Amino acid sequence: MTSANKGFAAAVTAFVIWGVFPLYLHPLHAVSPFQVIANRIIWSCVFVLLWTALRGELPMLRAALAIRSVVWRLAVTAVLITINWMVYVWAVANGHVVESSLGYFINPLVNVLLGVALLSERLTRTQWTAVGLAAAGVTYLTVATGGPPWVALALAFSFGTYGLIRKVMKVDSLPGLAIETLLLFPFASGYLLWCESAGAGALGHTGPAIAALLLGSGPVTAIALFLFAYGARRLPYSTVGVLQYIAPTLQLACGVFVFHEHFGRVRAVGFALIWAALLIYAAEGLWLSRRQQRTFARAAP
Repeated sequence: MTSANKGFAAAVTAFVIWGVFPLYLHPLHAVSPFQVIANRIIWSCVFVLLWTALRGELPMLRAALAIRSVVWRLAVTAVLITINWMVYVWAVANGHVVESSLGYFINPLVNVLLGVALLSERLTRTQWTAVGLAAAGVTYLTVATGGPPWVALALAFSFGTYGLIRKVMKVDSLPGLAIETLLLFPFASGYLLWCESAGAGALGHTGPAIAALLLGSGPVTAIALFLFAYGARRLPYSTVGVLQYIAPTLQLACGVFVFHEHFGRVRAVGFALIWAALLIYAAEGLWLSRRQQRTFARAAP
């Protein structure tokens, strides 16, 4: 299997894991979202540190920890990813899987807007059309439902900002995740210890199945992130951009067909506008990528 094929398989697997993650989280709906996130942080930290040691990357981790600016930025990203995880876990537990999928559908276009606003990136006319269609879709949902889709917007902007900060940092995904979870570890462990002292702890008190899911949330988180990073390094960015829609598509399918959440005409119209925007944006990205490849091919000796 070629490097590109391995990268494709890794990226698809990562997006499938993220797409069906509501099935993993739903049995934990009786556990407080704060405890779910605290366990996810702790066991992610333990798993990533062990994995980093096995890969011989502890020196890389120590080098990153020695740079104060890197640690401060990762403290910000740690807060952002915690907010994202918290909103997502709450959404799954409270029957908002469809709306959470909307957040990850519009996330790529939020990334575009953040790039324009903060990195002075320029968009083509076609890309502005896509952004306008997505904005129309969100506006329509806001007006038709009597309020903004707060879950979707919180997920999109928290993860978009997280990705933007990580994009401009020279830290690999695994050491970066290790530092983020290390920074959060004292707060997460302190909270779980307080829950235990108050007699409200879930781990070890709600049956072996729930305990296994809480313990496994860390490795699942780290493995999906590692597979994504592995695939992203071996695939054209445009290919990754198209593959990323696997996750929200599967989340939407879980919400509608597994959890039987409502998906009526109003949501269908709003989603259709956003899907049209994504189709235009993805097609434009593929066309630009192929044109760039042809330009490089003609310039090569």
